[in-house]
Amino acid sequence: MKPLLTCLALTILTQTFSQSNETLTIQKYSQANTAAIIKEYVSFLTIPNTANDTAGLRKNTDFIQQMMQQRGIQNIQLLHANTPNTAPVVYGEVITPGATKTLIFYAHYDGQPVNPAQWAKGLQPFEPKLYTNALDKKGEPIAFPNNNEYNPEYRIYARGASDDKAGVVAILNAYAAIKESNLPLQYNLKFFFEGEEEAGSPHLDQILQKYAPLLQSDLWIICDGPVHQSGKKQIVFGVRGDTHLDLTVYASKRPLHSGHYGNWAPNPAMQLTTLLASMKNEKGRVTIKGFYDDVTPLTPTEKKALQEVPPVDEQMKAELGFNTPEMQSLSLGESINLPSLNINGIQSGNVGKLASNQIPTFATAVLDLRLVLGNDWKRQQQKVINHIKAQGFHVINNEPTEAERKQYAKLIKIAPGADGMNAQRTPMDLPMAQKVIQAVKSTTADQVVLQPTMGGSLPLYLFEQILKARTITVPIANHDNNQHAENENIRLKNFFEGIETMAALMLMR
Repeated sequence: MKPLLTCLALTILTQTFSQSNETLTIQKYSQANTAAIIKEYVSFLTIPNTANDTAGLRKNTDFIQQMMQQRGIQNIQLLHANTPNTAPVVYGEVITPGATKTLIFYAHYDGQPVNPAQWAKGLQPFEPKLYTNALDKKGEPIAFPNNNEYNPEYRIYARGASDDKAGVVAILNAYAAIKESNLPLQYNLKFFFEGEEEAGSPHLDQILQKYAPLLQSDLWIICDGPVHQSGKKQIVFGVRGDTHLDLTVYASKRPLHSGHYGNWAPNPAMQLTTLLASMKNEKGRVTIKGFYDDVTPLTPTEKKALQEVPPVDEQMKAELGFNTPEMQSLSLGESINLPSLNINGIQSGNVGKLASNQIPTFATAVLDLRLVLGNDWKRQQQKVINHIKAQGFHVINNEPTEAERKQYAKLIKIAPGADGMNAQRTPMDLPMAQKVIQAVKSTTADQVVLQPTMGGSLPLYLFEQILKARTITVPIANHDNNQHAENENIRLKNFFEGIETMAALMLMR
């Protein structure tokens, strides 16, 4: 295997005529400082960052502030919500003499919950390990080298390795590379590292309102999520919104013998699955009345960009091991530009070795609704509730009373999620958007994929709603990074190319 130092040198030789001089300078900085960059990154990954670990989140903020101080970033402070005992934003800035425009770089330092028992043998969420490749590509564990000789296919496994501590570290190292290389800035730079994104950003609105004068800018650059499945860099101009509904169907007050009472006593699992099946047809289209009615259509520019996205459907079907997509008439890119209805989980009775011949007392499911521009999350919830009522269910918001059990044939408790978020999309043809496209293109000889909307959700509508700000997402992680799941990882090639990308954005003309 070629070490990273050698591979990056070869990259420079082969791409000199397609990359800017600034990008080549950043690459040389990364080559010279690879071991130091990874050592700092690994130290950051050892700090627990789940939402329920207040002490761990505090240690994360201390570590980020230390990294910022070491790079000479100014006005470093914690931005606190009005609600006490919540994870703060870590803020800092670089004021460029003569600059009249400001870029704010966003990433988040908190991570998803972890179940160490689900991680592969030899892996622990907060004990970063280096592997020669991905686990499913027969990667083997190796020691972290003490020199700069890292192969770009190496992967670091740890919670937050891709989502989103990679974003934090890439942004800060991009600025360090610019500063140490004496490259001139033309924008003021601000850094905004959130600590509640994986919890749905419940206090982000308070922080944006409280610190609005400090957070004025010409553009927010969001560093979160993966590059395109083709491996090409991508720029994402919008995100889907998100909301949830918890459903519980009730039947008998106690479990019943399926022989003595089968065919007579109602089965809540059958009622719930029948209800869920009524929500979609065989072509994957949601059948709920009005589900797609308020979607804002893509503009001609956005439609053209979507047509130019490299096709990855066959690749992803093979990679994920299934034969036929749910919406057979649409590509992956087209399908994520529509609102969706997904069953996150469903439960009733027991299965496997614990299965018994019973009719359960209840059945429950969680619905995840992804939204696109034009949808309102509360309105979308209500469409689902109206559909459920139309199927003959009596909707309650509590455990059923004796009177309700006697009166209604079909009882369902619905708990709508109270923390939904709407979708957001920035026009591709804005002058600032075009500058972002050119900056990212300056770092690569490959096509840069332009996506109207990301499949995932971020609370970007709040930046638009509260600050009247524009946002563009520039992700850096590998698409197979296992974010939100066990065995989360970052591919080193993506990580170091992410530093180059963030630097190019900071150096925009």
